Amino acid sequence: MDKALTMDGAELEAAIAKASDALLKQQRADGHWVFELEADATIPAEYVLLVHYLGETPNLELEAKIGTYLRRIQGAHGGWPLYHDGAFDISATVKAYFALKTIGDATDAPHMARAREAILARGGALKTNVFTRIQLALFGEASWNNPPTVPAELILLPRWFPIHLSKMSYWARTVIVPLLVLQALKPLARNARGIHVPELFVRDGASVSQRAPHQNRYWAAFFGAVDRCLKLVAPIWPKGLRKRAIDRCVAFVTERLNGEDGLGAIYPAMANSVMMFDALGIPESDPRRAVARLSVEKLLVIKDDEAYCQPCVSPVWDTALTCHALMEAKGDAASGAVARGLAWLTPLQVLDVKGDWAEERPDVRPGGWAFQYNNAYYPDLDDTAVVVMAMDRARRATQGGEYDVAIARGREWIEGMQSRDGGWAAFDVNNLEYYLNNIPFSDHGALLDPPTEDVTARCVSMLAQLGETAQTSKAVADGVDYLRRTQLAEGSWYGRWGLNYIYGTWSVLCALNAAGVSHQDPTIRKAVDWLVSIQNADGGWGEDATSYRLDYRGFEGAPTTASQTAWALLGLMAAGEVENPAVLRGVECLKSTQTEKGLWDEQRYTATGFPRVFYLRYHGYSKFFPLWALARYRNLNSTNSRVVGVGM
Repeated sequence: MDKALTMDGAELEAAIAKASDALLKQQRADGHWVFELEADATIPAEYVLLVHYLGETPNLELEAKIGTYLRRIQGAHGGWPLYHDGAFDISATVKAYFALKTIGDATDAPHMARAREAILARGGALKTNVFTRIQLALFGEASWNNPPTVPAELILLPRWFPIHLSKMSYWARTVIVPLLVLQALKPLARNARGIHVPELFVRDGASVSQRAPHQNRYWAAFFGAVDRCLKLVAPIWPKGLRKRAIDRCVAFVTERLNGEDGLGAIYPAMANSVMMFDALGIPESDPRRAVARLSVEKLLVIKDDEAYCQPCVSPVWDTALTCHALMEAKGDAASGAVARGLAWLTPLQVLDVKGDWAEERPDVRPGGWAFQYNNAYYPDLDDTAVVVMAMDRARRATQGGEYDVAIARGREWIEGMQSRDGGWAAFDVNNLEYYLNNIPFSDHGALLDPPTEDVTARCVSMLAQLGETAQTSKAVADGVDYLRRTQLAEGSWYGRWGLNYIYGTWSVLCALNAAGVSHQDPTIRKAVDWLVSIQNADGGWGEDATSYRLDYRGFEGAPTTASQTAWALLGLMAAGEVENPAVLRGVECLKSTQTEKGLWDEQRYTATGFPRVFYLRYHGYSKFFPLWALARYRNLNSTNSRVVGVGM
């Protein structure tokens, strides 16, 4: 037995060293890591359409590469899914079809014919979501009466009004404000090639869907009536009031332009800001429009044979998580790389800008990190907690004080951002006006940023790692209570930003362990039993994006992925289960699927932008999470306590 364990240990050590070396090679010269962040066909298709909306001379080589990418990810069902091997999505399919036709694909080409037939079979282009119908209206393909009306005067309403921008999430806010101007002015795309898609519309009276599945019929009827009234009074709207509203929208966008990183540092807001400036007649040479347009270009991923546009970039998230994985892996080279990574992260802490979050917490000092290179108005709690925990781990190792100030300010900001229900959200506080998801514009059901189990877990983990307990900290006590309340009957927790219950359960088990909850606590035992019960036959774990369905009936299994396997292992080990046979099987699964290059292949999407609407594939997840899990397994087996002593 001892010989077998030693042999296994040598293999494990070799796997860790191989993965660590591969990850070290991907560090940038200035110390950070950033990996591709891929969504679905929507963003690259919108990029193609944006170029033609603006009447720019297209880069034909780039267009051809985007076309190659779009054709490759078309589904067997004829349309485009929201994630790898996903179901047909009509909105993504309409945009991809429109973009490919604009690039030059013939409508009678087999892939175009299959897409068109699938669209028509499902009611045609008017059955798409709000954002797609707005895109169609901008190109003159459909009437502006089809998307819901959101008057520009929304930005002038007092904060107490039931519908107000401050009651919406950061991503909704930054996308909507420039869109208010576009809806007010109703500009028409230049569309120099004159590409149109009338063949995607059913001509037998098919109409727009009136209510999204998540919407309450009574709220939807009320807000639908309001929308019809707004459309009726639009022609007689006071021009002076409209001008004042547009001016306020422009001021909002200009204040938050965020340089080359763009409005909100997310593609939809960035693209809308460019179209807003264009609709207002602001020339390309104007610094505001020029920098907004440049921000979009910086999202492109251009390879030898294909290209696509990212929804945003994730350098802070990637760097912080990679630092955690390398600290777990250990070694002089890893330690040096972590020091360079944390040195890169330190000056990115937002200390001098009170972002939109200050509407709810005006007395809290800023101290968070954003997800992207720069996004000072919108730091997020998840990134901040992960960065602080990485800095604290490094501080423990060196016994130095170089991170003390950054850690203290990050902690102060997170403590000040706890919502009244005991949880933490990603960007905002008390963003709990759930009725807003019933307005016609919110057919995606993601207008809000309420507290979630995964972000709450991360904040509890951070505070606990810094020495707080439920006995010494009301914030930790309230956070743990929130996590206990939100556990599902089967034992799992929802994962808002990672897919899905595996991600949420890993996050919460780390937090409960850090907070000192006994591993024999029934809450933890139920979670352990659930994770073990869903393990795949190959020893790994996988979960499908359909688990976000509104009528959730239980776990939706999927083929094993490296990142979801790593989360399950990290969760089980946080719960004290390092000797559980399921853990050994999971470790063996990761070892056996490691590639010759030292990393793991992962085509499936394991992250979430908006549940049921927008999913993400972090190309870094299959690089650092498996290394983290393997190294933790090794480290725990080399100690007597077998207890994870950090927050995640």
